[in-house]
Amino acid sequence: MIERAEGSPDMGDVDAVTRAVLTASRVLVGVSARSLAAVEDKVTLPQFRLLVVLSVHGATNLSTVAELLGVNPSTAMRMIDRLTGAGLTDRQANPDNRRETLIQLTEDGRRIVDEVTTRRREEIAAIVGRMDPAQGEALVDALTAFTEAAGEPAVPPAGHDAYPLGWTDIPGPATSV
Repeated sequence: MIERAEGSPDMGDVDAVTRAVLTASRVLVGVSARSLAAVEDKVTLPQFRLLVVLSVHGATNLSTVAELLGVNPSTAMRMIDRLTGAGLTDRQANPDNRRETLIQLTEDGRRIVDEVTTRRREEIAAIVGRMDPAQGEALVDALTAFTEAAGEPAVPPAGHDAYPLGWTDIPGPATSV
């Protein structure tokens, strides 16, 4: 049995819950991979992670980008160089500290994040739309509890201009897609 806090419901066998989450994660990884497929000729998965970080955090210095991605600054710089060369990010002097450079998304970079997020949201909505409404409500409760336990920020409603798709608040290399 799962150890539980006083007053919390018994979730049953931790192995059964783990298997269910692993199975669902395969579905979500597939959705993520398909949402990125249309832009894979423009950006790699690690580069897309960087674009997401910039979409969430706005103009950011190199050391912060590297920290948020869980990579060395030299690795982040190589990614930024490629994305800047592709017109997806740009650099500007920090108005508060002229010795510091800030990296930000260009319109094309934001468009890629928007396109991938829209495709991901549409595919997940189609899957959820095939569920019984009561199961959908239970899924919201379960996934909310799961993400809160993991310390992951909630994704904003459709149309919001920030996209916390993971990778931004957890130190170390992330494996989310």
